[in-house]
Amino acid sequence: MLEVIVHRGTRAIGGSCIELVASGGERLILDAGRPLDAAREASGLLPETLDRNGPATVLFSHAHMDHWGLIDELPAHWPLWTGEKAAELMRLTSGLFGTPLSRSISTWRARSGPLALGAFTVTPFLTDHSAADAYMLLIEAEGRRILYSGDFRCHGRKAALVEAMIANPPPDVDALIVEGTNLGTHKPVVTEAQLEHDFAQLCREVPGHIFVNWSAQNLDRTVTLFRAAKRTGRSLVVDLYGADVLERIAPGTGIPFPGDPRFPELQVIITGAGKRLYARQGRYDWVDALARKPYATSRKRLSGGRAIVMTRDSMVAEFARGGLGFTKRDAYVFSNWRGYLDEAAPNTGWGRARQAGAKALHLHTSGHASPSDIARFANAINPRALVPVHGLSWDAPGIDLPPVQRLADGERWSVP
Repeated sequence: MLEVIVHRGTRAIGGSCIELVASGGERLILDAGRPLDAAREASGLLPETLDRNGPATVLFSHAHMDHWGLIDELPAHWPLWTGEKAAELMRLTSGLFGTPLSRSISTWRARSGPLALGAFTVTPFLTDHSAADAYMLLIEAEGRRILYSGDFRCHGRKAALVEAMIANPPPDVDALIVEGTNLGTHKPVVTEAQLEHDFAQLCREVPGHIFVNWSAQNLDRTVTLFRAAKRTGRSLVVDLYGADVLERIAPGTGIPFPGDPRFPELQVIITGAGKRLYARQGRYDWVDALARKPYATSRKRLSGGRAIVMTRDSMVAEFARGGLGFTKRDAYVFSNWRGYLDEAAPNTGWGRARQAGAKALHLHTSGHASPSDIARFANAINPRALVPVHGLSWDAPGIDLPPVQRLADGERWSVP
């Protein structure tokens, strides 16, 4: 007998935590995410229905906090697993913005093959998502096969991976545990290639800088912006955190990273706030060494130029003090989920750009699959049962799906 317990996620986006229990009592936990609405300082957030007393192994599907952010609350004797580059991002995020990870994390690589974890055999499949090194997980135990989608989409720069699975799905899947973030929404779902075209067109129209607010860990978006910059004779400027992410993740992938002679258009801007952030982590020597590189730049050097510049709200005032304030010649682009944008706030990048007469616009695409792609994927997998998670509108999706096994948080379900 193989049981599934969705401890959190049957009626929520984020905070994912799913448990598989084999007949001998062995347990596999899929993700232990921090709820999206939890305060940064909040603790004690592991679901109450998750038994912390017995042994278990935890697999993190990718490095977004709503899938791994409760790692410090997990029992110290539980083994942890994730993708090799995802683990790097988790350590980087914890070290800079929280408490450095002291736990050991075992890792797999893309195409590394099945993992034997006690009663479970787990095969990771690299997938298309806005997080780098994200995976779907095929779990086999007790003669049953479960596919966990994690977070995925079909319109990013790794869409071919999902399309390959749709064309040649794993056979005999008993249960598909699948995300439904975009059900019931109207989020923009366009390809990164289309975004690249849109950014390139904006670069041709705007005589000054293009200031862009995007997540440094969204490497698809970094590549989109780099390609748009290269096509239009501009440089792409990332901050210290963006450079750190690229140095850790990009080598060996074909993604541009600072100092690679193939990508001279990529520069790094060093600000006082960035220096202080890394100095607090004892990494001032890294910043000092980077500042001596030919690809390092500053606000003064960029003033009056025409680049695509990584921008966060916390950087705008410091940019202005250094002669890199917004002008009518510039544009500001918010390239994240629109729910994070407050257009009425005066001191954000959006607000200050509008005040300066710069063009302000939203160019983005979702990190999650569209409703039609969810249906297309689910029907290709053709599971005996579909277990909905990570969504708010599963009860009325308005799309054709395989037989749905609707669960409540904490409910035990035996895979037939």
